[in-house]
Amino acid sequence: MDLAARTWTDVAASAPTLALLPVGSTEQHGPHAPLGTDHLAAAAVAETAAERYEEQADEAVVVAPTIPVGVSEEHRGFAGTLWVSEDTFRAYVAEVVESLAHHGVEDVVVVNGHGGNVAALREVCGRLTRDDVAYTLPFTWFDAVSSDLPMGHAGARETALLRHVVPELVREERVADARSEAADRWGEWVAGVNLAYDTDAFTENGVVGDPDAGDDSDGEALLSGAAGALCELLAAMDER
Repeated sequence: MDLAARTWTDVAASAPTLALLPVGSTEQHGPHAPLGTDHLAAAAVAETAAERYEEQADEAVVVAPTIPVGVSEEHRGFAGTLWVSEDTFRAYVAEVVESLAHHGVEDVVVVNGHGGNVAALREVCGRLTRDDVAYTLPFTWFDAVSSDLPMGHAGARETALLRHVVPELVREERVADARSEAADRWGEWVAGVNLAYDTDAFTENGVVGDPDAGDDSDGEALLSGAAGALCELLAAMDER
């Protein structure tokens, strides 16, 4: 159930108790992938899982509007990147969940597409659960799938998923250059410490990994795998 596309009477009639809240970021993803990569991926996984779970469990699943800006200051060296503080991000997520709970939603999964949001989400979801607002869990799609494709940044996994979900937004003519100028790994590590706070300190074009290592079929498998993992989580929440 796409909440933004429904009327209030539609929602009242279905009285949903389960919701998905996609969150991501608006940040650089190299010269070939859109700034909205993370929130587009989160929304696609949430929508696919909601459809699948509604068929499996015969239960309405609300998909809330996506939160498109996250904790992304590490990408500030690249034009177009937007970010908020962890405090602002946590507060926004918390208040959206509180409003869902006000209308009878008891269980919420925050479907995340950005690594920089992970720590803040773990904290805020725990607080919402402990305070009995709603049973709230964080789910990061790229951590939930098994794949031979490495994650990187704007690398194999993300580019493959984009090629399946929004192929028109991938600048294919730039992929070769993105690949040739990409960094091999995230950060500069010494003694277990990342010396670089911002990505422009270790990658000139914002890419980590090989964006051409995965194609549309890989992206389809990633989307299906992530949606399947999310459905498993929803079933476990229901049992709990």
